[in-house]
Amino acid sequence: MNDNKVIHVEGLTKTFGDFTAVNAITFDVHKGEIFGFLGANGAGKTTAMKMLIGISNPTSGKAEVAGFDVFTQAEDIKKNIGYMSQKFALYDDLTVQENITFFGGIYGLSRKQIKEKSALLIQELGLENVDHQLVGALPLGWKQKLSFSVALLHDPKIVFLDEPTGGVDPITRRQFWEMIYKAAHQGTTIFVTTHYMDEAEYCDRVSIMVNGKIEALDTPKNLKKKYKADSMNDVFLKLARVPS
Repeated sequence: MNDNKVIHVEGLTKTFGDFTAVNAITFDVHKGEIFGFLGANGAGKTTAMKMLIGISNPTSGKAEVAGFDVFTQAEDIKKNIGYMSQKFALYDDLTVQENITFFGGIYGLSRKQIKEKSALLIQELGLENVDHQLVGALPLGWKQKLSFSVALLHDPKIVFLDEPTGGVDPITRRQFWEMIYKAAHQGTTIFVTTHYMDEAEYCDRVSIMVNGKIEALDTPKNLKKKYKADSMNDVFLKLARVPS
């Protein structure tokens, strides 16, 4: 895989019986890129993401993530990525500090690394006064920002974010995207799914899935120009009507 490509997908397919959920998709994602993976519910984007993070076996095709093959090296992929699920991933009945320590251990960090990284994380998020408070008591926006920071704890090459800003207020959404920009600027590749079309504007490139296929892939600017649209929402609405 090219040094600048951290994800390479070629003809990746997933079927369930007679149903094809992901139909021969092909794309690359480059180091430090913010790559938006868009599609309506049922379009196949979550199924595709599950194959890329090593928790679902593809039916056919090829894919490499962080230099590892999705068919034969799924465990290596898991060690080299971060993942934040649509449903809040941390433990509500553990404190902020306990969550960081727990996940640091899962990621294989030493006690010294966990201590150093947790102190920095808590300081950057401004959680010094609540680090011994149960995560369940934090506002949703703070939970999401903490979850993203924990996904970065082991310095992964790629972070997969599944609808990371669902349910949070517009100000928190903007703050969350500032964290994404910072991580990307430091060389971490961000692979993000979202149903907020305005957030597609924040991505370097976006793909749009319709009925299991990638119908469009380019920069937001180029897609709006190609489809004579004023916004990414207009692009999405036009593509959603494209026959599969």
